[in-house]
Amino acid sequence: APAARARRATAKTSRRGVTELARAMSVLATHLPAVAPRPPTGCASRWAPLRAATSTTKPPTRTGVRGAASSASASSPSSPDDATATVRPSSGVWCDPRRVRSLRGGDVPMGEGPVVYWMSRDQRAMDNWALCHALAVAREHRRPLHVVFALVPEFANAGARQYCFMLRGLRELESRLRDLGIPFHLARGPDPGVSVPAAAERLGCSMLVTDFSPLRIGRAWRDSVTTLLCPSDVPVAEVDAHNVVPAWVASDKQEYAARTIRKKINERLGDFLTDFPTVEDVREAATEAAAGADKERGTLGSVDWDGLIDAAQRGSGASVPEVLSPPPPRSRAPGESAALAALCGGDASFLPNRLALYGSRNDPNVPEALSGLSPYLHFGQLSAQRCAVEATKHRAKHPEAVDSFLEELIVRRELADNFCLHNPHYDSITGAPGWARESLALHASDAREFAYSVEELEQSRTHDELWNAAQKELTHLGTMHGFLRMYWAKKILEWTGEGPEEALRRAIYLNDRYQLDGRDPNGYVGCMWAICGVHDQGWKERDVFGKVRYMNYAGCKRKFKIAEYVERVEREVAKEIAVRSARREEAVV
Repeated sequence: APAARARRATAKTSRRGVTELARAMSVLATHLPAVAPRPPTGCASRWAPLRAATSTTKPPTRTGVRGAASSASASSPSSPDDATATVRPSSGVWCDPRRVRSLRGGDVPMGEGPVVYWMSRDQRAMDNWALCHALAVAREHRRPLHVVFALVPEFANAGARQYCFMLRGLRELESRLRDLGIPFHLARGPDPGVSVPAAAERLGCSMLVTDFSPLRIGRAWRDSVTTLLCPSDVPVAEVDAHNVVPAWVASDKQEYAARTIRKKINERLGDFLTDFPTVEDVREAATEAAAGADKERGTLGSVDWDGLIDAAQRGSGASVPEVLSPPPPRSRAPGESAALAALCGGDASFLPNRLALYGSRNDPNVPEALSGLSPYLHFGQLSAQRCAVEATKHRAKHPEAVDSFLEELIVRRELADNFCLHNPHYDSITGAPGWARESLALHASDAREFAYSVEELEQSRTHDELWNAAQKELTHLGTMHGFLRMYWAKKILEWTGEGPEEALRRAIYLNDRYQLDGRDPNGYVGCMWAICGVHDQGWKERDVFGKVRYMNYAGCKRKFKIAEYVERVEREVAKEIAVRSARREEAVV
């Protein structure tokens, strides 16, 4: 059948893409620094990163990439989001200058105050190119480095589940930065576009560095900070510390699919997939930067972390509580230490213990095959580049698993950032490809065999036991298996009589409300793929779906044992509810 041939062609293309990435990684492996023997506790023991390759060599020059950067520097920038925005050379040698974009002014601090790193998306002390760049500038010009984080009281309707995970991670981050000799401050207020400039001015900021986000709200905050920061001659720079290949280097346009961005990323991996400065390097640089500086220049006060966490648990986000009993091997302990332990330093860590199972990751009945790293990557408590560097060390033993993991970690994640960066309608039907918009509009009023309200969906009250189990896993455990997420979103389209726009709104609402790593480019692109055909192709036309790819219960039944999955979720949810109830009773007593 044509559909079967199309599926085989899609699978063949996917395998070819993984093979291309594997070939690129194989070549790259010969250029990575030699790996020193690790202590038994793995990479979580004092971070134990290698000395950065870029700390002793200049960034490599490559035809096309360097040329594009040079021509961009010579031209007048139109806006920070334009691919030709000014690319300023880094003041230090730790951070490849192509990771850095000048948003305002030059690259020399103005005045005697500290360099301020406004940390947002990348909430970690180590393996952070934005912090490395800020610290390199601070050290070169003998300015202390301060880190500011903008805490928004109620961000995008985040529940206690997401908010407390972030707060607990930030509490550890403050301690880590203090150990490195870097002050940490919270800038509180409903609008970081206002609170961050105020905090920076209070500290006497001489230069502001921030990390990169492709999302609408993050870019609006960034633009506001760049406009309002005083004095007006204080430079502002942006660093992509989230992607292995910086988003503006990987591509200057919206890519059609993974196959179109994969080659571009692979061509640049050799330039950007390097290791990071060690903790000793960072501490030494922070000490040198702060030497002789006025340490009493400014402060934003101490942080009552327990009070903030308690308020989050009792406030408007209490309806989405923290997950208290995450099923093994998934860990939900927040923070940089837990993130590194989940990667390669704990008894159930992914790389040394479960990487061999990664080929079974699409089976919902093998949850241990999943990496479990998504929340840490979302909150920036773990660097994707650290994951890639550590994964390459296991290639000789598990080549196929490593190649598949790197495809998801690098190509698919960075494709999502690319879509959100270059498509202003990344969460709307308007952002769908033309063929999908047309066919969905044509079938928007098709009769539905089943139709449910958003409340019925939220409460898992449909006729479909598989869908209900997936929604319960999301609601109570803060996660959903990746394969089932596709099925889940497509059924929302099928069961929403109001049409595809409302179906997309519901899917994004449920994902952002309950998923621990909601409000993420991967989440938006996942919903857009399932409902709007983004990064996919047109299929045989059918009712409701039009030409968007169809999934059904029978197809899932052929792939895995549905009853086994449903029973496991019911057990795990029952346990979580019981633990939560017991905790409430203890609080009352």
